[in-house]
Amino acid sequence: MRMRYSLSWQRMLFTASLTVGFLIIALHSVPRIVHLHNHTNEIIKSDLVSHHRKLLSKSGTVQPNRIWVDKCSKSDIVISQGPTPPLPNGIPTYTVEIMNVCATGCDISGIHLSCRWFSSARLINPRIFKRIRYDDCLVNDGKPLENGRTISFQYANTFRYPLSVSSVKC
Repeated sequence: MRMRYSLSWQRMLFTASLTVGFLIIALHSVPRIVHLHNHTNEIIKSDLVSHHRKLLSKSGTVQPNRIWVDKCSKSDIVISQGPTPPLPNGIPTYTVEIMNVCATGCDISGIHLSCRWFSSARLINPRIFKRIRYDDCLVNDGKPLENGRTISFQYANTFRYPLSVSSVKC
């Protein structure tokens, strides 16, 4: 006795087999990020490159233990920035967010950033962010940035400026 499959059943079977095939191909093409060599515990890096992530410094700086120290540090200020739609004339724009993530609930003032020759084709409120001199920009007009708060602004320039915290007052 011969079974006849309906046309819809054949389509479902074909679609399912294609889906399984694509999943197998996708799983085999995912690169391994890091693995340990079995015998020497040597770390081997893959060819997967992530340009959008900030790498940790290899300088070996030691941050204070927050359980025993009540003061804040530069590491309590987190800066993130990303591209936003360009100006009508085509100049790229970037949004910067500066966050106080102090675990002990401290308000941080006198936040200075290393900012090179920062400039913007879009006007930035100087009470939020201003360049004082080469490689020295002041955040929030030097006033405290409350714990858990974020201050943000947009700038426009042909390239993204690397911004990092240079000093804070606790």
